[in-house]
Amino acid sequence: MKTKDFFFELAPEFVAQYPAEKRGDSRLLVVDRAAGTISHHLFAELPDLLDPDTLVVVNNSRVRRARLFGEAAGSGGRVEFLLLKELAEGVWQVKCSKMKKQRKGKTFMFPENNSAVIIDERDDIRILKFQNPPDEKYLEQYGHIPLPPYIKREDADMDGERYQTVYSRAAGSVAAPTAGLHFSQGILRQIKGRGIPIVPVTLHVGLGTFTPIRCDTIEDHRMHSEEYEVPAASARLINGAIASKKRILAVGTTSVRTLESAFDGEKVRQGRFSTDLFIYPGYTFKVVAGLLTNFHTPGSSLLVLVSAFAGRELIFRAYEEAKKRKYRFFSYGDAMLIL
Repeated sequence: MKTKDFFFELAPEFVAQYPAEKRGDSRLLVVDRAAGTISHHLFAELPDLLDPDTLVVVNNSRVRRARLFGEAAGSGGRVEFLLLKELAEGVWQVKCSKMKKQRKGKTFMFPENNSAVIIDERDDIRILKFQNPPDEKYLEQYGHIPLPPYIKREDADMDGERYQTVYSRAAGSVAAPTAGLHFSQGILRQIKGRGIPIVPVTLHVGLGTFTPIRCDTIEDHRMHSEEYEVPAASARLINGAIASKKRILAVGTTSVRTLESAFDGEKVRQGRFSTDLFIYPGYTFKVVAGLLTNFHTPGSSLLVLVSAFAGRELIFRAYEEAKKRKYRFFSYGDAMLIL
């Protein structure tokens, strides 16, 4: 399939720059795959839209304050770094501004007289080694929330809370699993009150999730590996749902990739693993029967995944309908429920 087939036009005014005033205030577009229908709701209606014979799976990864600013030694030029993954103590995979100028051996100064040097260059990333390894406390004090580039503003105090899900736990992501941003504690209680279990898994969002597809042909794209974990208690509940043929609703594409990666042909494996699973049209879903997601960027692996789940024609029809109805797109935008 051609990558160009997954592009669409979107005027800048559709891109949400801020979250809804309150969690749950977003709109919800519902796609029924079997009927081929599209309907319009509020996210607060979600508990009543779910079949009671459902199990909901969420990604509880927490966004790290992974944006750090350093000064190039000598020139004093300001360089932005995005800390992707710690390879060893104080050694990080990073993306950085003006990437082509940031070469092996170049040194940078960070807060508290901390310094770091680029020790390797790998395609579109760099390997940065800190003199004093930045821990979570350091990043909380000096780091910034890594808002995506289509949000045309600096991160604000409120992003520290609103760019996290209310059920986030372990820090490790460089982007939020944004489908979960809509949930308030009240909405979660309503879902559980209907007898619907909410089960956590963890996938730390990294390059695999947000790297754009640069190949002309979808099948040639290769995902970067990301780490995920399925706790034993979650595996038991998920496998019980599989055995009893309950609908498993994944909240977000990262939950989809976790579940589909952890399935061994009979059950979902518990434990920690890594995945580079790329889901595109033609893929047969083994675990996931429903998907709650946001509206995704053109040409992204996320848009390709939802097209694999619901069919490209139906998804693009839903996106056009969303534009006509002035839905808000991307991370802080509105939601879509695909059943």
